[in-house]
Amino acid sequence: MTARDGNSPGLLSRVTPSRAAALRLPPGLMRPGMRQLGRRVLNPALPWEVQRRRLGQAVRGVPVPRGTNVAGRVLNGVRTEVVTASGVRSGRTVLHLHGGGYCIGSPRMVRTWAAHLSARAACRVVVPDYRLAPAHPHPAGLDDARAVMDALLREGAPASIVVSGDSAGGGLALSFVLALRDAGEDLPAGCMLASPWLDLSRDRRAVPGLARRELMLSPGWLEACALAYAPRADWAAPSVSPLLAAHGGLPPLLIQAGSDELLAPDAERLAASASAAGADVTYTRWPGMWHDFMLQPGLLAAADSAVAQSAWFVRAVTAA
Repeated sequence: MTARDGNSPGLLSRVTPSRAAALRLPPGLMRPGMRQLGRRVLNPALPWEVQRRRLGQAVRGVPVPRGTNVAGRVLNGVRTEVVTASGVRSGRTVLHLHGGGYCIGSPRMVRTWAAHLSARAACRVVVPDYRLAPAHPHPAGLDDARAVMDALLREGAPASIVVSGDSAGGGLALSFVLALRDAGEDLPAGCMLASPWLDLSRDRRAVPGLARRELMLSPGWLEACALAYAPRADWAAPSVSPLLAAHGGLPPLLIQAGSDELLAPDAERLAASASAAGADVTYTRWPGMWHDFMLQPGLLAAADSAVAQSAWFVRAVTAA
C-alpha cells in the first residue's frame, strides 16, 4: 500500500501532471459554506424531496471549464451524463457513481470534478443518474451500475474502464466491483473511491471528536439514509457495507479522504484490508479537509491536487 498525507511533499511522487492550480479560496473561507450546506440540505428532519431540491439549487451555479461537453445518454435504460473535456478523443472511460447517501444527488453535483478529470486524464466520464432510495432501495443502484457497465463494455474492453464513486457512490462502486469479482467476470482497470461510505453498520457517534470536526455530515443523517437504503438487519451484508467483505482479488485502488470527515475511518480501514489482501492500493489523506472536498477543483487547491492524482491513476491503470 502507498499511503500519503495530502500536505506531504511526496503526495504526487508517482504522479506527473502539471502543477496544481493556484489556491482560489482559502479553506477557512469555504468552511462556513460547507457547514451551512450540511445544516440546510443534509438534514434528517427534511423530506427527501426537499433535500434533493436544495442540493440541486446549491450545485446549479458551480462552473465547469470552458469547452466542456456535457451530453445526456440512455445506456441500457439508465439515464447518464457523459462529460468530456474539449479535444478529448480517448477510448478511456471513467464510470463514476455520485454520492448523496443513496437518497439524494444527481450527476450534476459531480460535473465540475468530471470536467477537470476528463481534461487531465484525456478520458470521458460517464455518470449514471441511478435510482435513489427510499423509493428504490438496495440493490436498485447496483443494478443500474451493472446496466451501464454492460453498455460500456459493448464500446470498449474492461481494461479501458475505471469504476469510481464518491461518498455513498464510493460504496456502490466498491460493492459493484466486488460483485464482478465474485461472479468471476472481467474486472475494470481500477477503482477510485473519494470520501467513501463503506460501512452502514458503523456507529458514527463512537468517535465524538471526529463528529465535531465534520462540517457536512451528521450521524443522524447517515442513519436516516442507511434505513432508507436497506433494512437494519442487512447493513452488515457485504453488498450493502462492502468494507465488511473480503478484499482479495481487487483491481488497483485509489482511495482519497479528508482527515476531518466522519467517514475517514472507512477509507483507512479499506486501505489496510485491501493492502493486506494483496491489492495495489494508493491511499491519500488530506489534513484538515472535509467530506467530498475533491469535488471542488478550481476553487480549492487540495481538490486540484486530488484530481491530479486521480488523473495519474486513470492514465496509469488503463495504460497497463
